[in-house]
Amino acid sequence: MLDARRLRLLSDLDRLGTIAAVAAVHAYTPSAVSQQLAALEREAGVALLQRSGRRVALTAAGQVLVRHAATVLTALEETSAALAAVRSGPAGLIRIGAHPTAARTVLPAALVALGRDHPALELSVSELDPVAVPGALRDRRLDVGLLHDYDVVPAAADPALESVALLDETVYLAVAPDAPITTLADARDVAWILASPGTLCHEVASRVCRGAGFTPRVRHHVDDFGAVLALVAAGQGVALVPQLAAVTPDPGVRLIAAPTRRRTRIGYRRGAAAYPAVAAVVAALHAATLEFLRG
Repeated sequence: MLDARRLRLLSDLDRLGTIAAVAAVHAYTPSAVSQQLAALEREAGVALLQRSGRRVALTAAGQVLVRHAATVLTALEETSAALAAVRSGPAGLIRIGAHPTAARTVLPAALVALGRDHPALELSVSELDPVAVPGALRDRRLDVGLLHDYDVVPAAADPALESVALLDETVYLAVAPDAPITTLADARDVAWILASPGTLCHEVASRVCRGAGFTPRVRHHVDDFGAVLALVAAGQGVALVPQLAAVTPDPGVRLIAAPTRRRTRIGYRRGAAAYPAVAAVVAALHAATLEFLRG
């Protein structure tokens, strides 16, 4: 009989690449992880790992087991969720990851509703860049997380996760009120405010500008949308901002719809949708977002 906890360790090794990384995720020592993987090899009756110095790679048998482990782990998640749904209503710790614009807009109302309707829930929120949310869900550091992507930079499907749509936002080009700009193409020769290189927002702005036939002339790198809008109002450049970042009109900023949209989804581990706590958070986020959009 194969141990499910050891299957998870093998799957994490395939995803993370090193025993040290797996140990860090699970708060184990590398030695303990190695021992558990050795025990899994004995259970499987075949070599699962190839060791070359300090490097470890999966054998062909290990790769087969990882593929089947995904099905097993999803089934276990679904079983635990079904039992939880029979046992009780939403209760216990639920860890939610949200990007900054959602944390300032739709999330507070959802938390108020959850606290009122499900007092047995213990709510824990972490503000995370959406790029970090899938890993945190897979590593069980989060139970629910807000993911987003853009139509110009679509996210790759993650077989370990499921998600439901939450919000499809307009993205705006933010400019000073007196700027002689009416379209994105008009901004080809002005200074730009972009997010830090390597971030999703930076890549989105770069691709949108390339699609309009130019490379943005970057003056500032700023990640906080509030600071971005303040710089735009101060005449320091133009920037792309999503709808949630511009909910309070700034008299020093004019917004022009840009040719891209941002899509936010509620993510959780595959098979976890039936957990009462997860279902409650999903419902509360949908209700809070709908109320927010109604104004």
